[in-house]
Amino acid sequence: MSDRIHVNDIGTQIILTVLEDGAAYDISSATTLQIIIKKPDTTTLTKTASFFTDGTDGKMVYISVSGDFDVPGYYKIQGKVIIGGSTFYTTTSTFKVYCNL
Repeated sequence: MSDRIHVNDIGTQIILTVLEDGAAYDISSATTLQIIIKKPDTTTLTKTASFFTDGTDGKMVYISVSGDFDVPGYYKIQGKVIIGGSTFYTTTSTFKVYCNL
């Protein structure tokens, strides 16, 4: 993810890693990869993610589109992965979206 995200930035990569006991968890057999974004106004978006590489490194990526970062303030993100009958979530992260002039 970029060091600074601004309102209406498009094309920002959000990369999350699924960990188990502090090590990357192989998600290559996942049938569902999602990144959940909670905006400062409490609106929640669920976005389809893809493997950053092949999934064996536990990494998934989502690239922002118009409307994702339309409100300045602190956002929260969390990854969701479904493998077989199991659902896994990443740790929640927080980042700031800055105003433009």
